[in-house]
Parts: sequence; structure tokens; C-alpha cells
Amino acid sequence: MMNSTRILQTGVLALSLMSAAVLAAVSADEAAQLGSTLTPLGAQMAGNADGTIPAWTGGQSPTTGSADARGILSNPFAAEKPQFVITAQNAEQYRDKLSDGQLAMLKRYPETYRIPVYPTHRTMAHPQAVYDTTKTCATTVTAIDGGNGLQNYLGCRAYAFPIPKSGVEVVWNHITRYRGQNVRRQIVQAAPQANGAYTLVKFEDEVAFPQNVDGLDAEKAGNVLLFFKQRVTAPSRLAGNVLLVHETIDQVKEPRLAWVYNAGQRRVRRAPQVAYDGPGTASDGMRTTDNFDMYSGAPDRYDWKLIGKKEMYIPYNSLRLTQPDLKYDDILKAGHINQDLTRYELHRVWEVEATVKTDERHIYAKRKLYVDEDSWQIALVDHYDGRGALWRVAEGHHYFNYSEQLAGFATEVLYDLLGGRYISIGLFNEERQPLQFGFRASGADFTPAALRSSGVR
Repeated sequence: MMNSTRILQTGVLALSLMSAAVLAAVSADEAAQLGSTLTPLGAQMAGNADGTIPAWTGGQSPTTGSADARGILSNPFAAEKPQFVITAQNAEQYRDKLSDGQLAMLKRYPETYRIPVYPTHRTMAHPQAVYDTTKTCATTVTAIDGGNGLQNYLGCRAYAFPIPKSGVEVVWNHITRYRGQNVRRQIVQAAPQANGAYTLVKFEDEVAFPQNVDGLDAEKAGNVLLFFKQRVTAPSRLAGNVLLVHETIDQVKEPRLAWVYNAGQRRVRRAPQVAYDGPGTASDGMRTTDNFDMYSGAPDRYDWKLIGKKEMYIPYNSLRLTQPDLKYDDILKAGHINQDLTRYELHRVWEVEATVKTDERHIYAKRKLYVDEDSWQIALVDHYDGRGALWRVAEGHHYFNYSEQLAGFATEVLYDLLGGRYISIGLFNEERQPLQFGFRASGADFTPAALRSSGVR
């Protein structure tokens, strides 16, 4: 039985470059590997040959640690020390396990940027229902329209391709990964100047999923991945501005729907610029819309090439960066975040190369993505400009929320090698109510009409 089939529909010469591919689901025999030789999410269950990556044995349980009054989790690895530290001086001996971006950061900041490497822990775990659904959907979900959309995905709502056959399928796993219940969060964004000076932008976000939204039309829910509402609460010049997004699955068939409420003008308007390389909210030009969540949005502007799997030192189990004893000033430094507070581990990653299609445009002509095999979260991204030069380097500082049994980012950081600046988004150390899971949403909460009341200062 063929593991994957591709049907190319070609017409006359004028249409020959517009072929539409349908990528088939895996066979039942392949899906049977999930939970046996592969983890329930599709990673290699076994460790590596020299034991530096252990076998996956189920991940962390919800009772691994405790939470404080604000819900910030304790760090179960607080007592661990780095096994070694990679610096500009010894980087060559670790080159095969570093990205070009990491090597460039070591060269750009030879005195301060370092990579502390800790023992590897495979902490990922999900509720059994997610495993069961992932296994079932592996044999039914297909990528359509050249990988731009998903077929038979309604009812799956996690990990479209646990046994990927192409680069775009790996990216879809990141986009569709399990994120748990509806969540409200208070986070900050900062884009320090080259001297380290910064102004905090504070956000209140709400993320809701169709299966957890009351009063939602079933047909409408079919192509919606999630609803996202983001209110700016500081600084005062931006406070009250609100962004609303209906994130669709097939964004070629039905583009992402976005609206903004401008508190100064007191009006709601459509926001088609909230896509692709449109500027990120209050980012001072330091990130694009699709830099959010390391990569988000429609995949149609790129050709996605699956390079393979390799072992790399990636940011992982970064609970130290979330701890309440830290102030933002402790983390945000000139040039890059405080690397003494970071944690890197050796993990297997999927390597995917994205190249802009000849008939499309994007400020990033090429991206190299490194995706953690256990969580399907993107860990590192190298961004190249139109000349082919490495421009920006992204690091997603993964942490495992053992209480909710899902992975997240302590912070996402995007470094500009040319400008000597960076942007960090997602820190919540000093916020009053960082994360609130499980609120029940109404469809009326995520409509343009609801934006005005959301933006009251």
C-alpha cells in the first residue's frame, strides 16, 4: 500500500504551473506506529544511540509541581546546572547541532550571547483523548489546494499530520497543535533599542476554539481554527486598541478575517494587512504578522521543502524565564535577552526550508524552520532577505505547562542581526493574571460589534 499519493491535475501549458496537489492520509498500518515505536504524537519514542536524548516515557504528569496564587508554575528543574556552555570561542565543535542563526548570534555578540546546555527531558504529554483523536485523524486528514488547506479536519482539532510526508505537513502540525482550553492571558512585548532601552507594550489576549464557543454556526466553525482577540492596555498612547482575528484553516479559500478598533478614532475597520508580512501589532517594525507564534497564517506564499530530521540544541523546558522572582529588567538586555536565564537541550527536530514562490512576494525570501519532534512547536527560525543574506533569527523558548498538559512559549524572541535590535513577546512574570484557562466563550464575543466595548479605556 502506498504511504502517500500525489495527484497532479494539469491542463494546457498556460495552466501547467498552477497544479493542485492532494496529499493522502497515512495508512492504518502506519498509524499503528503511534503509541508503539512512535509517541502518540509521532515522535521517535526511543532515545538516541549515545543516550544524550532519552526515550519518551509518557512525559510530565499534572502533579509534577505546584502553582502560585497567580497560576505561575514552579520549575521542576530549578536545581539543575548546565552540562556545558557554548560560546563564540568553542562554537565550532558544536556547529553540526546549531543553526546558522545561532552561530551568527554567537559571532554578533561574542562576549554576551551564550548557549547553556542542560540535560534533556522529554516532558511533553497530552490528555488521552488528544492521543486517540490524533491516531484516528492520521488516516483521514489530507492537505488540499497544494497544502493550503485541510480536508476532513473538522472534529480533529489537533495535529493534522503526526506522520508527515512533506514540509508543509510539518508546518501544519505546528499551526494545528493542541493548545488546550480557551485561554485569557496578560503578556508583554518589548523591542529594546541597541542600548537596551525599551518600552513595554501590554496585551490582554483571548483565544477561543470553535468546539468551546457557544452559539457558533456549525458551517462557520468548519473552516475556523481559532478566534483571537487582543487588547492593548499600555502604553497609554496605544491603550484601548483592539485586534480581532478569525483564523481560518484554508486561508486561500477563505482569507483570515481581521478587524481593528482604534480607540482614538473610535471606529472599527477591516484589517487585511494583518497577514503575511504586514507589520505586527505595536512592533516598531521589528516583526511581521506571520512571525507571531514563530510562524502563523496561510502557507501559500512559500514552497515548503522537508530536509529531514536532525539533533540540535534548542530552547527547551524554559520555565526559569516564567518565574515570578524575575523582573522584566532581569530578562531584557541590550542585544538579546539574558542568556544566563535561558535553557537549551538536545532534541530531535524536523528541518523545513521555505522559499518564496516565483509569483509571490514576502520580505523574507527564505526561512529555515526547526520544529521540535515531541511538541511540534517551532523552536528556531532563520530568516533570509531577498539577497539571500541571513537577516533575522527567531528563538521560541519552549516550556511545558504540566498543569494543563500542553506546550507553550515563555517568550518568542526575534533578533535583527543588521540593526542590533530584537523583539520579545510573551513574557508574563510581573502580570497580575498571566494565564486563565477554561473560560466558556460566546460567538457574540468575537464579532466586530463586540470590539468597541472591548476597547473602552
